[in-house]
Amino acid sequence: MLKNFRPAAVLVAAALATSLAGCAGKKDKGLDTNYVARDVNTLYALAKERLDNGSYKRAAELFNEVERQHPYSVWARRAQLMGAFSHYMAHNYSDAINAGQRFLTIYPGNKDAPYAHYLIAMSYYRQIEDVTRDQSITQDARDSFSELLRRYPSSRYAADARIKLDLVNDQLAGKEMEVGRFYQGQRQWLAATMRFRHVIDNYQTTAHAPEALHRLVESYLALGVRDEALKAAAVLGKNYPDSEWYERSYALMQKHGATS
Repeated sequence: MLKNFRPAAVLVAAALATSLAGCAGKKDKGLDTNYVARDVNTLYALAKERLDNGSYKRAAELFNEVERQHPYSVWARRAQLMGAFSHYMAHNYSDAINAGQRFLTIYPGNKDAPYAHYLIAMSYYRQIEDVTRDQSITQDARDSFSELLRRYPSSRYAADARIKLDLVNDQLAGKEMEVGRFYQGQRQWLAATMRFRHVIDNYQTTAHAPEALHRLVESYLALGVRDEALKAAAVLGKNYPDSEWYERSYALMQKHGATS
C-alpha cells in the first residue's frame, strides 16, 4: 500500500489557507454551525480556526456553511476549496474529490485550479491498495496526476505530481506482473505474455521492466516461440546487462539451445 506520503498537500495548503484567511478575524470563537445565520467574516474565521485546531470534519461543515449562507461572496469560492482540503485532512477522500471537482466545474479558470487538481489526485492516491487488490483507484490517481501535469506543467504542484505519478505507474505495473505470474502458474502462457507485454509497452521506466522481459522469455519458450524469446532476451541484455533477470534469461536460453 502506498503509505510513504509525507503530506506535501498539507504544506502547500497551509500556505494557501493563510492567504485565504486574509482579513477574516478571530470573532465569536464559541459559535458553531446549527444553521444560525451570521456574517461571512465570522463564519469563515470560525471554520479556519477549526481547521487550525485539527477539527477537520467540523471545519468542512463550517466551510460548507460559508458557501450556503453567502453563495455570492468571494468567501464562497475560497470556502469551497478549503472545505475540500478539510475533507482531505479528515480522510473523507470521496467528499474531497467531489468538492474539488465541483470547484473546477464552477471556477475552471481560477488561479487555484491547479491546487484543486492536485487535491483530487492526492485524494485518489491516498486510497491506493496493495497490488493484490483492485487497482481502479490507482488508475484514477494516474489519470488525475497526468491531467494536472498536462494542464499545469509549471505549477508549484508539478514536481510532486511527477514523483507520485512514477510511484503510481510502478504500482500499476506491479499489478500487471502479479496477474501475469498467476497466468504462468496456471500454464496460460498466451495470457501471461499479454500482461508482461503490457508492462514493457506502458511501464518500461518502472522497476518491473527487467522481470517482465525475463517472464516474456519464459512464456515464449513455453509456447515454443524461440525467436520471440530471443528478442526479449536481447532487449533485456541490452538494457539491463547486469541484472539478475538477464542472468536467468541467458541461462534459460542456453538450456533450450536458443542462444545465438
